[in-house]
Amino acid sequence: MKIALMDSGIGLLAAAAAVRRLRPDAALVLSSDPDGMPWGPRTPDDLTTRALAVARAAAAHRPDALIVACNTASVHTLPALRAELEPAIPVIGTVPAIKPAAAGGGAVAIWATPATTGSPYQRGLIRDFAGSADVTEVPCPGLADAVQHADEDAIDRAVAAAAALTPTDVRAVVLGCTHYELVAERIRTAVQPAGRPPVELYGSADAVAAQALRRIGALPQPSATPATDVTVLLSGRRAELPHAALTYAEGRLLGAAAPTR
Repeated sequence: MKIALMDSGIGLLAAAAAVRRLRPDAALVLSSDPDGMPWGPRTPDDLTTRALAVARAAAAHRPDALIVACNTASVHTLPALRAELEPAIPVIGTVPAIKPAAAGGGAVAIWATPATTGSPYQRGLIRDFAGSADVTEVPCPGLADAVQHADEDAIDRAVAAAAALTPTDVRAVVLGCTHYELVAERIRTAVQPAGRPPVELYGSADAVAAQALRRIGALPQPSATPATDVTVLLSGRRAELPHAALTYAEGRLLGAAAPTR
């Protein structure tokens, strides 16, 4: 079994680690676009061109499925990716986990990139899936870039700025960018008011990993013998796992099998 994942950068690590936990025996292809990131500010046409290039690089390795581990790419490019790759390669998109986060009602915050915050796409998800929950959209300028480069000071500043915009009574925070899942515990600490019940964080990595297995008819086998096949593609070039990836637990989980630099 081989699962490919694509993103602008190392945000794909969270979903890749989720796949590795469910099916340790799956070979992985990690295809990202450091030459073109960030994708958020790009026009839909430009983004689609770059996403197709990243997907084609992954598809050349003949995966059984492709996970689009990027919220921005999932919003703008899924139809084009599916038109080119399916049915030969199932394409699984990433959607913010608004529905499960809002299921308990109360106050919910959605942390997302400035381009996604307030967008018709996100407002539509809130309308369709938030129910009676009181939802606050929180823009997080600079956070994805800071995570991408493992810039600790920049991460701290971006998380603190977003936390300051997050109501103190939130019960749940939706992580609306895959990069944010790599610093989930730092976000949890920043938004947790003293003396209140723990704030729940909702990412998408586990859900998209499980969906990828369902699409190819594979069952989770967490005890399977781990594979050692991890292919890293940076803007189409065969490469090593970026050093910044190893600063995160998800990257270290994959790093035992992937070449590093």
